[in-house]
Amino acid sequence: MAMLEVNDIHTYYGNIHALQGVSLEVEEGEIVTLIGANGAGKTTTLRTISKLLTPRQGNILFEGEDIAQYAPHEMVFKGVAMVPEGRGVFARLTVAENLDMGAFSRDDTKGIKQDLERVFTLFPRLKERRSQVAGTLSGGEQQMLATGRALMAHPRLMLMDEPSMGLAPILVEDTFKTIKAINEEGTTILLVEQNATMAFSVADRGYVLQTGEIVLDDTAENLKANEMVQKAYLGIE
Repeated sequence: MAMLEVNDIHTYYGNIHALQGVSLEVEEGEIVTLIGANGAGKTTTLRTISKLLTPRQGNILFEGEDIAQYAPHEMVFKGVAMVPEGRGVFARLTVAENLDMGAFSRDDTKGIKQDLERVFTLFPRLKERRSQVAGTLSGGEQQMLATGRALMAHPRLMLMDEPSMGLAPILVEDTFKTIKAINEEGTTILLVEQNATMAFSVADRGYVLQTGEIVLDDTAENLKANEMVQKAYLGIE
């Protein structure tokens, strides 16, 4: 049984049929990437999994349980946390307050303290900036904070939406090293990313999404070698 099973979901924005029968699986311990062009439905897929959107057809199972009954905040209690596109930090709160917000679903004081130290080990810059207002951080620092905030929920599955967007190349490399480290510490990851080269460098498997439909799925290595993927997403003619 896969940790996450998405079965034939159809999600709409009004009359716009955004996801047209998307199915995918994420096994425990994996990094699975979802790639595609702008407007393909990648963010919509994550928003549907996290219950911010409700599909009109199909179902989603997390650890074998149908999640249809749960509200978005309840998904955090179930063990699913999201790092949203654009970071979405609480701009007027400090770094420390943002991290505290990430742990809203928990009451295990010792565990929260341990995870805070884990975040500060992964992102020493956040420890230095813990009293700084989040809205004054750089883009790279805000990405660290958004990831750290999600980790404070102690998720078993982390949904990451375009973590490299808007970052300088050196920060992109650091971001993917961190994603790999988070996974190696035991967190399963579903990664949406336009930088297919970097996504394939850390992922075990991947799916290619085009206009709301999965058109390819394979190991990351095989997708990287696929002629269509190379032309469309890797810039190789």
